[in-house]
Amino acid sequence: MPRRTKIVATLGPATDPISVMDEMIAAGVDVARLNLSHDTHARHRERAERLRERARAAGQEVAILMDLQGPKIRIGKFTQGKVELVHGEPFAIDTTCGIDAGDRTRVGTTYVELADDVRHGDTLLLDDGAIELWVDSVVDGRIDCQVIVGGTLSNNKGINKKGGGLSAPALTDKDKEDIRFAAELDADYLAVSFVRNGDDVRLARELFFEAGGRGGIVAKIERAEALNGIDDIINAADAIMVARGDLGVEIGDAELPAVQKHLISRARDLNSVVITATQMMQSMIESPIPTRAEVFDVANAVLDGTDAVMLSAESSIGKYPAKVVEALHRICLEAEKSVTRSSHRLDSVFGRVDEGIAMAAMYTANHLGVKAIAALTETGSTVKWMSRIRSGIPIYGMTRFAPTRRKVKLFRGVYPVSFDVASTNMHEVNREVIEELLRRGTVRDGDLVIITKGDRSGVEGQTNIMKIMRVGEHKLLADD
Repeated sequence: MPRRTKIVATLGPATDPISVMDEMIAAGVDVARLNLSHDTHARHRERAERLRERARAAGQEVAILMDLQGPKIRIGKFTQGKVELVHGEPFAIDTTCGIDAGDRTRVGTTYVELADDVRHGDTLLLDDGAIELWVDSVVDGRIDCQVIVGGTLSNNKGINKKGGGLSAPALTDKDKEDIRFAAELDADYLAVSFVRNGDDVRLARELFFEAGGRGGIVAKIERAEALNGIDDIINAADAIMVARGDLGVEIGDAELPAVQKHLISRARDLNSVVITATQMMQSMIESPIPTRAEVFDVANAVLDGTDAVMLSAESSIGKYPAKVVEALHRICLEAEKSVTRSSHRLDSVFGRVDEGIAMAAMYTANHLGVKAIAALTETGSTVKWMSRIRSGIPIYGMTRFAPTRRKVKLFRGVYPVSFDVASTNMHEVNREVIEELLRRGTVRDGDLVIITKGDRSGVEGQTNIMKIMRVGEHKLLADD
């Protein structure tokens, strides 16, 4: 069986050689991430074009996800490059301090509104939580703190507030420029960083579509306050990303595992897609094999139902980009052997005919011994609904549209197939679908296959037919 869980890998200097990119595609990358926090538009354009060229050469579909930087809430720089903070000593974050004028007593910040967002008793976390400051007082833009957890603090480290509550908007001027760039490159997905609520997602979608973008929106869950309105965020987005770095800093590392499980479950309950990200195979930046803890981390995300697992520095700057993809592939395959059938939405009332067909197809497939599902789709909606149901049965999204084929690469258990139903006589559709599955080695004579389609071919949202066929008998049947 093919791997159901998808792999998202970040492109970077380590993946630039054509041979490395070819190896990653062969190893099974489904989605390539371009991190707009780094590099120039010209470099990202070059990588996107090279990826598409190499994917075509390999006969593969690889989607592109462009990840916005979001508001970077950071300290400024120190005149000596770094300072040593000692437990119990005072230290200030001073919005009136020059951005390059930090010393052992204070430092500036890129976020001048920080003083408005904190008060006596708050805890500020610097450098991904390595440094902890307790806020004593806030006067005239100066935040006087006491060092609770000290250590070496160097230039430009990030600032988080424990429990969340920083009011910086999700979209900066740079993000808005990058949204236009993502639309220009026809990105398949746009990831929005530091989402606070559903309105942040809706604004990003509006700007993306106004710029000509056609892709889906991924909401990155990395602020504590996002958890309070998670259903609205999930419903506003096409997918969410469990961004465990900043989220873990804000809510605490001990709470993160349960929150991750909840986010994966909630996304699937609401028929959305979920990516699990951050440090999944961190040791493989330097090592050719993962730690056992990383193996368990990835496997647990798969068992919980994540659609995709994501690589960041492991692939973008690591020593072994292709090997880490291969390792993820192996771990996901083994974990998927333990996935059981789903009772998802058995008591639901469906709002659309095509949704009802998708759910009926999955219920039937899971209880009839079906070997494959072939869904003729225009937008990918039918296969997205299908993929919310736990199953080991492969779902083939058959479409004439290349953007749809790339879009479904993020959906768990869905595999794109180029198939032009609009130019095919509907009396021959069933036969041609089965022949395509036979060519792929997915089925053999005697196997049962489910086909979903619409009686108005080539029309969006018109799936209204579910056909059960036995391979071999398709040669005798022309139509339903």
